[in-house]
Amino acid sequence: MSTFLTSLFLSAVMTFGSPVNYPISLAGNFGEPRPNHFHGGIDIRTGMAEGKPIFSVADGYVSRITIGLYGYGNAVFISHPGGRTTVYCHLKKFVPQLAAIAHKWQYQHQTSFADVRLRPTDYPVARGQIIAVSGNSGASHAPHLHLEFRDTRTWSLIDPLIYLKDFVTDTTQPIAHSFMAYPVDGEGLFCGSTRKQSYGFTSPNLIRQFTAWGKVGFGLWANDYMDGSFGILGIHKTTLSVDGSIVFESVVDSIPEKCNRMVNSWGDYEHYCRTHVWYMKSFIEPGNTLPIIHSHTQNQGIIDFNEERDYVITYMISDIFGNSRKYTFTVKGRRQEFPQSKKRDAAYTLLYNRLNSFQRPGLSLTLRPGLLPYDVNIMPKAKRKANSLSNEWSFYPKSFPLFDWAKISIKLDKAVKYPSKLYIVSHYGVDRYMGGTYADGWVSGRIRELGARYEIAYDDEAPAITSFGSYNGKLRVAAYDKKSGLRDIKCYADGKFILFEHQDKSNMYVCKLEYSPIKRSHTMHSLKIVATDNRNNKRTYTTQFLY
Repeated sequence: MSTFLTSLFLSAVMTFGSPVNYPISLAGNFGEPRPNHFHGGIDIRTGMAEGKPIFSVADGYVSRITIGLYGYGNAVFISHPGGRTTVYCHLKKFVPQLAAIAHKWQYQHQTSFADVRLRPTDYPVARGQIIAVSGNSGASHAPHLHLEFRDTRTWSLIDPLIYLKDFVTDTTQPIAHSFMAYPVDGEGLFCGSTRKQSYGFTSPNLIRQFTAWGKVGFGLWANDYMDGSFGILGIHKTTLSVDGSIVFESVVDSIPEKCNRMVNSWGDYEHYCRTHVWYMKSFIEPGNTLPIIHSHTQNQGIIDFNEERDYVITYMISDIFGNSRKYTFTVKGRRQEFPQSKKRDAAYTLLYNRLNSFQRPGLSLTLRPGLLPYDVNIMPKAKRKANSLSNEWSFYPKSFPLFDWAKISIKLDKAVKYPSKLYIVSHYGVDRYMGGTYADGWVSGRIRELGARYEIAYDDEAPAITSFGSYNGKLRVAAYDKKSGLRDIKCYADGKFILFEHQDKSNMYVCKLEYSPIKRSHTMHSLKIVATDNRNNKRTYTTQFLY
């Protein structure tokens, strides 16, 4: 049974409710394209305020509580009968019982992060039961509730509106802004050019007649909109037809976790990087295995203009509520000669369906099959910097994200005192720690971006603890690490571990003493703070506080 049919069956046999107690307005819908990922759920507005009650949408049990993981901030996972799990993210705080469970786990594991797994009998919940209040924790830019539906077995993302349509009002049609033509290199022309080119929809039926010859793909820039919401949303369903026959179709209802980064292939990532506008391609690149996009032709959605006649191109876009719009334009087949395609250098070509092992003196780059959308010609460069430990390597002149992790190994050119302090650093916007394992004069890490620059770095410096304060029963400490990055911070009062919780979007950690093992005695207490970075360098800070 398909994901969509399974979801319809579950909707019929289970009763789902709203996660909030007011009319739902969306700031984001399921499957919106974003760099390196699809939006995995729906963003429900909370009036730009925190503290709104959040309810379980169906009967089930709390199966997991996380703090500080995956950008979710504070999150509750509820498993439901029938194989669905709902995830409630960016919460301000949990209900007291769940907060106590998470707090106990944090003390047991001596960490401010949490990943608590619960059994079905530990915390059952009913539809409409309050589980938390809304917030702005994690990778959230404003207060809202991010709600996900997951397949419990496969962990695939599922559109929550399949289950919650009754709580959302939408009679607004989606809108297409323009289309993009993608002539196939050496095999196609559009309006006499081999370059990709865009044309705006000044009306749903364009009068202008376009010309083409050979193989051409198309892409669409379109957005959905909702009643009473100023949010710009993604398109649920798109079909591309030629002379009334469908050649491409997409239905954004379920996305496997392993396919999340394939958004960069379905969408025109290169164009997005320049303009922040997504054109979603109506053809399928050979390495893209997204199950939500389908071709009805052998050319994977590429149209072959091989007759001198008029071709009627039709786009139909619709949302999950059935609101739709149709756009048409005519392309006249006009015979033309193709310019010769650019030849690839096999020595510098990474193949999308093969194991790639690219070797150069001082470098090894290994990509397993399935990391690329198509065969890619890389342009490797080695740059030597003064006092560096290795060459700095780059592979592509602009951003080119991989679908998953590849392995890089770089040769160390200078001896260091402690090889365990070596790691791979990525330079792209900000410096990123890419891990590091030293063996036989080489340092190995992992990468997901061909457009970054990579080299060996060394970190034997302890993290910085920059400030400490105590007031109103709270302890505050600021800590950071400017090289490999801060891994954790542990604090001990009178020799006992006390929990310092990380404050989102800052380098500040806070301990609320009323929830710690330290009892108020109006006396001085000793405090030891130990900050550790990703290369196991430690900074210890000792002081006293009155409590």
